[in-house]
Amino acid sequence: MSPDRPTAAVPGLLSPALDDLGVTLHDGGGTLRVWSGRAESVELVVFDDADLDWSVADVPLTSVGGGVWSVTSELLRPGARYAVRADGPRGSGDTFNRGTLLIEPYSRGLATGDGYEDWRSVVVDRGFDWGEVRKPGTPMDRTVIYEGHVKGLTKRHPAVPPALHGTYAGLAHPAMIEHLLELGVTAVQLLPIHAFATEPRLLQHGLANYWGYNSLNFFSPHAAYATEENRRRGADAVLREVKGMVKLLHQAGIEVILDVVYNHTSEEGIGGPRTSLRGLDNRGYYRQQDDGTYIDVTGCGNAVDTSTDAAARLVVDSLRYWAEDVQIDGFRFDLAATLGRDAGHVFTPEHPLLQTILSDPALSGVKKIAEPWDVGMGGWQTGNFGPGWHEWNDRYRDRVRNFWLSDIDYARRAGVTPVGVGGFATRLAGSANTFTAERGPLASVNFVTAHDGFTLHDLVSYDVKHNIANGEQNRDGADTNRSFNHGAEGHTTDEGILAARRKAMRNLLGTLLLSAGVPMLTAGDEVGRSQRGNNNAYCHDSPLTWLSWDHAEWQSDLKAHVARLIRLRDENPALRPVRYARRGEHVPSASIMEWYDETGRTMSDERWNDSTKRTLQYVASSTPENEERNRILLIVHGSEHAVSVTLPEIEAADRFVRVWSSLDERPLTEVTEHAPGDRIDLPSTGMELFRVESVNPPG
Repeated sequence: MSPDRPTAAVPGLLSPALDDLGVTLHDGGGTLRVWSGRAESVELVVFDDADLDWSVADVPLTSVGGGVWSVTSELLRPGARYAVRADGPRGSGDTFNRGTLLIEPYSRGLATGDGYEDWRSVVVDRGFDWGEVRKPGTPMDRTVIYEGHVKGLTKRHPAVPPALHGTYAGLAHPAMIEHLLELGVTAVQLLPIHAFATEPRLLQHGLANYWGYNSLNFFSPHAAYATEENRRRGADAVLREVKGMVKLLHQAGIEVILDVVYNHTSEEGIGGPRTSLRGLDNRGYYRQQDDGTYIDVTGCGNAVDTSTDAAARLVVDSLRYWAEDVQIDGFRFDLAATLGRDAGHVFTPEHPLLQTILSDPALSGVKKIAEPWDVGMGGWQTGNFGPGWHEWNDRYRDRVRNFWLSDIDYARRAGVTPVGVGGFATRLAGSANTFTAERGPLASVNFVTAHDGFTLHDLVSYDVKHNIANGEQNRDGADTNRSFNHGAEGHTTDEGILAARRKAMRNLLGTLLLSAGVPMLTAGDEVGRSQRGNNNAYCHDSPLTWLSWDHAEWQSDLKAHVARLIRLRDENPALRPVRYARRGEHVPSASIMEWYDETGRTMSDERWNDSTKRTLQYVASSTPENEERNRILLIVHGSEHAVSVTLPEIEAADRFVRVWSSLDERPLTEVTEHAPGDRIDLPSTGMELFRVESVNPPG
């Protein structure tokens, strides 16, 4: 390792020397502070208000210690367009070039010139009137996340004015808010809205980086999602539109979570674009070998080196800005394992950056969700992020898909299912085999689909991916999807196959929304949106990825199921425990779980892993601290063979009120009551949810 490499220390990350980076406005102009530990000179370049190629001033910055360079100038006023230039050594790992105009890393706004690498930072007036609107502060046990794309959500919405299609303002339009409230989701989780760029490789093929996982700057909002009018007005107006979106969603009680990409940047590998961090201090910002070769644990060409104080502080300061200035409620950290790698490139949950994110007062109450993996050595870390973190649970995703799809496919081919119900039950009950008792079931963000992979509709309609349109000869995207086409690949008019697919979607959605943990629903899954079998549609900014709002009857029925399930989850605290129960103890805000087979008897140890036994009855009894006690009974049948289920005889249970069934094409309009010992016939795979009622409930 090079002796010139910056070293990390917990105090260094929050050192006052790194305070107030970027532009701070004051009377008579502003002060710019930029970090570059290895630069020998840094310059501010200010441009004409109308011509981004006409520089009106070059002003040198002064080294003030700790790798920080500073200048105060009357030219740094709101609306000013500027860039920085840095010069320094030419050793291995250094890529200084005084002729390169660079984005200042703390820019709150950007303006674009003519070329791919032609960007200017913009000084932004950050003022905004939030009025009396505050963050909703939804508890995690009541959180239901809706993952979507700013543009894709409203680009085709007929009730959103055309001028607002695909914009921040469009997302906050009453028609979109009405949809979110009808579903009952409590938070929208937006694919990246940090300024990002499309890779040159995609541009050459006439494609675009639609998802946005290619960060150009960690502070500026992506201007292309603003209305045309606000783009013309400039960076101030773009930022105000973002804040206006957040304000209106908060007024409706809906939180905003951002998917943030701090693990790599759009500068790609060596030889890629030099737009910001690489030109300022390549060795201080990116992981690399002594000879300058990048250590790429993200699969995107570079990895931000969060073992250095400056890089880690850049992440913390960005989070603070979005949480405080823009009032964002939470963050989902893309490839979060990269952020937790130390100077030896090994992941540790005690990493100073991860611990600072948890302990920083500015981030208190902010939801922190990790995608707990990257593509480097030791990159799969599900369950290992520690208290305070919530994690995408890929084990949950895989087990649920297996149970309802690939196991059924296997049974059709082999005549017997490969596994029993035990592993599925563990996921249904909160994944206690993955997360510690200290963290509890809410550490798990449960999902069946996400932006990356098949949509729910395609998961039940395709056996293999169909990514030819991506221009990579179908090599990209996951090969193992645990999907099942139910007898025909893709489009079919066979009503039997279509009915089986619809029921499979209801089973998957029922599992997601009735499981312990925090559910995440992918936008469009509530109406069975398809991407025609493309499981990696990151490069398609087109009707393939935009939501359609023209729905067939079965799609409206599916949406009604989702809304019913979310409402039932809200009404029944037994479905959303905060803690794991412990045998023989009273644990507040847990759910005591009892398990029965199809005969109504307690599940035996042998039956849990018996591959021929795929029927389960699950009773959850809440121990709430602030709500009424309640109990639910959930029947799960994971076989295409018919079964007759005997409702269990349980203490103080006088009746079972049937409130939802995946067998119904449209949710029940009337509940039905059943007594202990009654028989419920399930002709094939399915789920049935009952509320357990007592004449004299236990105290």
